[in-house]
Amino acid sequence: MPMICPHDGENRARAVIMSEFDLSSSWQRLLAASIVTPEALAENVPVDAASLRQVTQKYPMRINPYFMSLIAETNGPIWRQCVPDIKELEQDETLAPDALREEPQSPTPNLIHRYPDRVLFMVSNQCAMYCRHCMRKRRVGPVRVPDADLDRGVAYIRSQPGVREVILSGGDPLLMADDLLERLLSGIHRIPQVDVIRIHTRTPCALPQRITSDLVTIFRRFAPLYINIQFNHPDEITGAAETACGMLADAGIPLGSQTVLLKGVNDDPDVMMRLMRKLLKIRVRPYYLHHADPIEGTRHFRTSLETGKRIMNHLRGRMSGMGVPYYMIDLPGGGGKIPVLPDYVKRESSSNLTIRNFAGNLYDYPL
Repeated sequence: MPMICPHDGENRARAVIMSEFDLSSSWQRLLAASIVTPEALAENVPVDAASLRQVTQKYPMRINPYFMSLIAETNGPIWRQCVPDIKELEQDETLAPDALREEPQSPTPNLIHRYPDRVLFMVSNQCAMYCRHCMRKRRVGPVRVPDADLDRGVAYIRSQPGVREVILSGGDPLLMADDLLERLLSGIHRIPQVDVIRIHTRTPCALPQRITSDLVTIFRRFAPLYINIQFNHPDEITGAAETACGMLADAGIPLGSQTVLLKGVNDDPDVMMRLMRKLLKIRVRPYYLHHADPIEGTRHFRTSLETGKRIMNHLRGRMSGMGVPYYMIDLPGGGGKIPVLPDYVKRESSSNLTIRNFAGNLYDYPL
């Protein structure tokens, strides 16, 4: 398993992970070797196991050896995403386990029907690494989604003539075995009104070994198939992640990234720009920048909206539009996603607009 060797640098604690685990192993072996208890974690990194046990009793932990190998410093951007924090247990009456009201919008177990033309189908409760900022941390864990719930979900989609798009999410759909995932995709693909299947996954980032030639062969059968991946920091884009994304892109699958804005991880304009540039290089189109949801146990990750708008303003004009995602908030109460835009129009009259560009200069635009 990975070993950590602390040393002092720039008067702050840092850590260097030296992986003793063969990261070229199969994804199943890597997953099986995951750290899932605070006691096991304490053998590898400097943490207080007794304190973290309080957290993992409520919110499970899983850190596979690959993602563990990405940690470069204690409390750094990779660490914060995967190592439990006692702050997850802080009480905040303004936050709820299901602030987005997914459960009331679920006509059948594990399926959310919020928008008229699409449904989100939570087909797995497991992930290759349990993100500490997860907006569904209330439901992720070792319990598998029953096959009966999968069948009910497919039957519901078949009964809804207005549903044109199905989004597979969870948890992570790619934690399903190949044969089960193929059966599910086949069942959805045969529904006449469904035009597009989309998969939301973190595995090309958190466990890229999961992207195998067998899996890609399965995906080729179900075009048009789109895959959105969560990449949150440029250090997550490794050679292994690039290989995984390249296999998917070479199979003709459009790839997007749904990055989450996280305090202490990527809430810096230069860090975000490096991430977006690296995404484009590995053929992943930046799609959404999500403002962190108001979910219980995640307060310490949330930034202000002004932070997000400042980052978006920094990206605009400094890189091509292909690398600029939509900055989105998901409305509490089940209201859905809306974009948050910088205030470019500064004045308006009957004859013209006064508009600020990315550099802060003002220009008149005739109406």
